[in-house]
Amino acid sequence: MDSIYITDLDHTFLRTDLSISDYSATIWNNKTKTSLMSIATARSFQKSHDFLDKLHLDAPMILLDGTMIVTPEKKLIDIKTINKALGDAIIHEGEKYDIYPFVIALKDLKTLDEAFLFPTSLNLHQHGVLENYRNDPRMIECKNIRAMEMNLKLVYFGEQKELLPLHNHLQKTFGKELEYKLSPEKYSDGWFLTILHPEGDKAHALSKVMEYLERDAKDVTVFGDSVNDIGMFKLAGTSVAVSNALNEVKAVADIVLPHSNDEDGVARYLESV
Repeated sequence: MDSIYITDLDHTFLRTDLSISDYSATIWNNKTKTSLMSIATARSFQKSHDFLDKLHLDAPMILLDGTMIVTPEKKLIDIKTINKALGDAIIHEGEKYDIYPFVIALKDLKTLDEAFLFPTSLNLHQHGVLENYRNDPRMIECKNIRAMEMNLKLVYFGEQKELLPLHNHLQKTFGKELEYKLSPEKYSDGWFLTILHPEGDKAHALSKVMEYLERDAKDVTVFGDSVNDIGMFKLAGTSVAVSNALNEVKAVADIVLPHSNDEDGVARYLESV
């Protein structure tokens, strides 16, 4: 029976400059001859597709932190969204802290076209994040940002001292209606707070992928580096952290690699097994 490998992208399989080395691409594509290979990422279908154009994928992709599961052929398997009323309520509570989110939403369920809404009022960290999205056709600037009908996630960027009170307030206000992930942003010195559907995380998505493949979660090896990987780590048969992973991720990993994402840690492991 084929082995199954699912990797996070940013700071795990992708290098810090968002590239994939020829070595990693070669190892990955060789591995697909005997294994099922896919990704679990915070990124969208189009962004992931752009990064992985050199790679063969043959298992469903976990996208946008687990809110969407799509085959490489863009067949939708599962989706978890926040409705407009709840999305607007989140934004309203954030306004009390004078901070506004990015809203990643689905415009069309049939085509899976996405929208990336961003506020006119931006803090320093949000400006930095947007630099990575120049010329992205999904981008929509909003003077009065509000949620859409199908919201995949709302993301706040800022200092930890700004986001921690908001995180606590949203948890107190909405409780189990939502999933909240507060974590440092490795591309800068800021933090981010991601708000999701309560079943829109990588762990729930991994369960769905295993159901689709008619396999047990214990059959899969997963790779990651950040807090949004922890639930997936606890569910998978084997969890592997790159050497640059956060300490709380290493603490729950079965294996901590001696190599980082910039040293092709995932590919080195795949070659060794």
